[in-house]
Amino acid sequence: MGRRPYVPAQLRRGPFTLVDARQAGLDRWHLEGTSWQRIGPGTYAWAEHAETPRLKLDAACRRLPPAAVFSGLTAAWLHGLDVAPCNPIEVTIPKGAGVSARSGMVIRRAALVKSDVVNFRGIRAPSIVRTLGDISARLSLIEAVVIVDMALHAKAVRRADFASWVRGRGRAAGVSKMRCVVAHAEPKAESPMESRLRMLLVLGGLPRPEAQVSLHDHHGRFLGRPDLYYRSHKLGIEYDGGTHRTSLAEDTRRQNRLLDWGIRLLRFTAADVHHAPDSIVTVVRGVLASDLSSRLGR
Repeated sequence: MGRRPYVPAQLRRGPFTLVDARQAGLDRWHLEGTSWQRIGPGTYAWAEHAETPRLKLDAACRRLPPAAVFSGLTAAWLHGLDVAPCNPIEVTIPKGAGVSARSGMVIRRAALVKSDVVNFRGIRAPSIVRTLGDISARLSLIEAVVIVDMALHAKAVRRADFASWVRGRGRAAGVSKMRCVVAHAEPKAESPMESRLRMLLVLGGLPRPEAQVSLHDHHGRFLGRPDLYYRSHKLGIEYDGGTHRTSLAEDTRRQNRLLDWGIRLLRFTAADVHHAPDSIVTVVRGVLASDLSSRLGR
């Protein structure tokens, strides 16, 4: 029976560097065994640790100066949003800090004030409003609205607080884009694809639909709650994702109830949103126009 590998107690707690390993009595070749996992350039962890985003961020901290903060989508994840935080890891460092590029990270330089920074059990990130502002300035309008919708719906931030922070930026770079994101954001949006679908309609020149409207019959009985709704046209619009496919029978009954009360329902898939956005706008515009024509008796 072979000897059990030597695992120093101080290296079991979390990620460590090769320098840490040598101080604990191990050399690089020891770390090639099954007791260890490589997390990033020059950083390792005990194999018993699951390779989670948090472990990767803890490892990244070992390669960054104390003044660095995780930013962008990485910060959004730390604030509780359902985004990919490590593809790549995003970092902001103060201007003038002598830090070169880091493998697996995107490093940006920007001014950071103490009030902009929060601490997540030893991991630093910008405040939620600063995080959303940076994302709004950098991503496309649609994708920025997706993230802000998510934050509003999760109650990670209030629209008024984010809008106030944006107003306080004056004429700083990217502010006009941030204002546009604030104007388009929707706290009731329940999924990224729903946000994308709404934005395609608005940017296509159509009126902004209401989000998540509960519809009832004359007796107060619940009929359904389409993702998006044009009230004056009695037109509901939905993103047909995986959850809809697993509840097809109930979706069909719900659609029939809506139709019975004169409410039409259009449904679009991820393929429509990603590969045929113009056709979505054309179809919805046609339905809205035909409804208007019929009401005018044309």
